[in-house]
Amino acid sequence: MIHVDDALWLLMEKDPYLTPYAGEVRMHLDRYNDRRYALCGERPISEFANGHRWFGFHRTETGWVFREWLPGADAAWLTGDFNLWEKFDHPLKNVGNGVWEIELEGRNALKHGQYVKLIVGRQGISFERIPAWIGRCVMDESTKTLCGQIWMPDAPFHWTDGDYYAKRRPESPMIYEAHIGMAQEHGHVGSYREFADETLGWIKYAGYNTIQLMAIQEHPYYASFGYQVTNFFAPSHRYGTPDDLRYLIDKAHGMGLSVLLDVVHSHACPNVGEGLNELDGTDEQYFLGGGRGWHDAWRTRLFDYGRHEVLHFLLSNLKYWMEEFHFDGFRFDGVTSMMYENHGMCAFASYDDYFSMNTNVDARIYLMLANELIHGVNPEAMTVAEDMSGFPGMCLPLEYGGVGFDYRLAMGIPDIWIKLVKDQMQEDWNMLYLWHELTSQRPGEMSIGYAESHDQALVGDQSLMFRLAGAEMYTGMEKSYHSYSMDRAIDMHKVIRLITCTLAGNGYLNFIGNEFGHPEWVDFPREGNGWSHHYARRQWSLVRNDDLKYQWLADFDRAMTWLVNTHRLHCSGAAESLWIDDERKLILFERGGLLFAFNLHPTWSQESVFVNCRVTGPGGYKVVLSTDEAAFGGQGNVSKDYVYPAEETDFGFGIRLYLPCRTGVVLEKVQ
Repeated sequence: MIHVDDALWLLMEKDPYLTPYAGEVRMHLDRYNDRRYALCGERPISEFANGHRWFGFHRTETGWVFREWLPGADAAWLTGDFNLWEKFDHPLKNVGNGVWEIELEGRNALKHGQYVKLIVGRQGISFERIPAWIGRCVMDESTKTLCGQIWMPDAPFHWTDGDYYAKRRPESPMIYEAHIGMAQEHGHVGSYREFADETLGWIKYAGYNTIQLMAIQEHPYYASFGYQVTNFFAPSHRYGTPDDLRYLIDKAHGMGLSVLLDVVHSHACPNVGEGLNELDGTDEQYFLGGGRGWHDAWRTRLFDYGRHEVLHFLLSNLKYWMEEFHFDGFRFDGVTSMMYENHGMCAFASYDDYFSMNTNVDARIYLMLANELIHGVNPEAMTVAEDMSGFPGMCLPLEYGGVGFDYRLAMGIPDIWIKLVKDQMQEDWNMLYLWHELTSQRPGEMSIGYAESHDQALVGDQSLMFRLAGAEMYTGMEKSYHSYSMDRAIDMHKVIRLITCTLAGNGYLNFIGNEFGHPEWVDFPREGNGWSHHYARRQWSLVRNDDLKYQWLADFDRAMTWLVNTHRLHCSGAAESLWIDDERKLILFERGGLLFAFNLHPTWSQESVFVNCRVTGPGGYKVVLSTDEAAFGGQGNVSKDYVYPAEETDFGFGIRLYLPCRTGVVLEKVQ
């Protein structure tokens, strides 16, 4: 339980702008305490979130038991190949509180691999459904619909990661966002085992320490990118079996990699018959009724976070993925949509937009409960909020009156880069504006910076490299080819990623393949593209080709991650501005004892840039990383061997540095 007075004081101390809203914040915290007590009293919330151990299919000493919550049903039956699909041979009984149950005698009454479905009766009609707590679904190719499957092999999966709860999360998350199906090159849907055996090694080699897996929860429409979930407890069948996913995570842990699930609790697929929608024949079982139960822009169903049974389902779902699959945490999708009655469809121009009638208090309480649960099950777990609203307290602990996330995605940053690259000449970029956008954070809250994610690469958009190079990318990626426009694209891809990674936030995220400038966009097989996999793959052969510039970009990215990891840069506090010159397009700053100098002018190289080093004494500075290195496709005009001596001037102690146009340089003090 939260001590409301203490939490309120701590929150206002962190952010005094919240003071006029103290009454509403207090109301939120009081309602959290009331809701939590109603759910589990004085017990840990982890003891409440055990629905997966009760509902669904379970072996007993004498046979099997199956339970489902169907409050609107008048009758229910279990059917499948175990009874030759006889719809009404195995009725469930109503045991109270909307729970239906059937016991099957004999250990072989159900068998691993058998197919099952629910038949639900309401108001004189019956209809097929998939059990809500099913742990495995497969596609019925004859009907192109999903069907439940019993997944209980005689020999359970053998984990080798030991007590994975004891594994410390990365102090600086370097996140590699990936989609299993498109992680291969060969025009098919990739598998969990392919990813484990062929892609994990690359991620580790590239210097990332955390994998964020997309599209894992079962979804019938592949092109939804996994964001229209039907079966919340089932790993997607497209990539293999549940044990194949366990193999992937176990192998990642063996490499020292953490694995996050991109969890979708913000909305659900509206399909009737495959997921939760109208599971018991009513509109309001798991979802809000009427218009509030629909997301107008996405045409998906919205959960009723005020209903205890829905909270039980969602919280148990989080614990299930941690217990059964050893996920190290979650990236929560669509947090902004959850938190506001208008789903974030506004500009958030003032604190008024965070509160008043716009706040979905039930959703906020759910997110607080979710964070308490996750960190209670595994204190080393990581939670990341996909929130573009900048809600104050999102990443503060519950005892500070916060929502409890560890990090939020700095979602405005990639939008800034798109705006600058797409809409402005580079010589017109405003350096003060850029500095502000890259460094703005809520007091005491941590964020993950990134230049692009999957959002920027979806069909109709372009990867950052493709946006910089345009159509010339098709003809200009051979190392022997040079033009001003192509050289500028290569230079700026490195500069944008370096300044974002080192300046913005307390961690960094990269989408699979973008580290080497993957061309074009992402588009999944669908009717509109002739069901082609051409854009739903990663062309690894490009980065392996010694004649192509993709190799330069990959090598630079690896050098960048090595620098950040070695110097624990994201753990060293915020950057300190040393000089910002809008006319010359210079941004100079210090972070973690390193000096950073960026020249973002497209053509103007600077002969003698003074970098204030703020220290005196013997020694000087050497370049430890430069985007201009020849090994990364640069001109090699910035020496890594020369020691730049500190000198005293009217501006204080500093060094003078040649800084070519479109270049970022990192320097370290040497004795």
